[in-house]
Amino acid sequence: MVETLEQVELCIFPLNTSCISTLVSPKATLIKTLSYYIVLLTVSLNLLVVISISHFRQLHTTTNVFLLSLAVSDLLVGLTVMPTEIVIHQSCWFPGKITCDVFLFLSFILTSSSVGSMVLISVDRYVAICVPLHYSSMITTKRAKICVSLCWLCSVIYNFIILKDNMSQKYMFNPCSQECTVFISSISWIVDFIVTFFGPVTVIIVLYMRVFVVAVSQARVMRSQIVAVKSRTLIVVARKSEMKAARALGIVLLVFIVCLCPLYCPFLAGEDSTFDGSSAQSWIFSCNSTLNPLIYAFFYPWFRKSIKIIVSFQILQPGSCEVKIL
Repeated sequence: MVETLEQVELCIFPLNTSCISTLVSPKATLIKTLSYYIVLLTVSLNLLVVISISHFRQLHTTTNVFLLSLAVSDLLVGLTVMPTEIVIHQSCWFPGKITCDVFLFLSFILTSSSVGSMVLISVDRYVAICVPLHYSSMITTKRAKICVSLCWLCSVIYNFIILKDNMSQKYMFNPCSQECTVFISSISWIVDFIVTFFGPVTVIIVLYMRVFVVAVSQARVMRSQIVAVKSRTLIVVARKSEMKAARALGIVLLVFIVCLCPLYCPFLAGEDSTFDGSSAQSWIFSCNSTLNPLIYAFFYPWFRKSIKIIVSFQILQPGSCEVKIL
């Protein structure tokens, strides 16, 4: 009788020893429900970020172009990747070959585009803090849009090259057709580790160390000087706002790196070169898409103000795009 009850809890019986059946239990149901709430929070908050930056004219800045790219990536993660991870890992549904391939390909693209957006944000803050006099000429809105477009295009091309052969061969190495995993060669893992993790993280850390040093030195100078002229006061206020933005984005970058590290821990530990879209490491990285807008809400008054306008439907009024947000 006990054996029969245990079998009923299984979604399916194992087809062979290579397949692992999914266990349905109250604990799994609770985790699944909480996961869907996280997905709803992720989609809602990132949609608010996208609407805010896109609608309000005062938020059409170069820095926000990069933030918009990151928010779009996070929104797509919440709409596609996270729900699929929940369904595959915590439900009794197993994707077909095409669905699995599309899911894995999209996961890799969004990871690469997020990394690229983070690098662009680091460069933007570096120029704004360390070379402020040349910022307006070096980082224009047009150039920012071109960089974002190239970032997404390169992400698609790069991941197509990395996954093309591995996608076609993964079913040869995995006898269980119900598992949505991709087997990546050692060379591909090394290339992806350098391009997607080590290189970008190194650039981000180096640039923000430089930003931190310059910000500290500027803060000391401003504290030691007595500002009497009004124009001088405006310059100081502008510098303080730039540093505040750099601090907030620095926290975003730090959280991003912490969430990205688990994806490459198995590779660094010398484990098998496989990627499971529903693994715990993948879910941790996906949750970074939830944390980003929460950081914006905590540090950016303009985001909190825009949320009030959007939620109260004042955004539907004529001329709402001209509202003073900053």
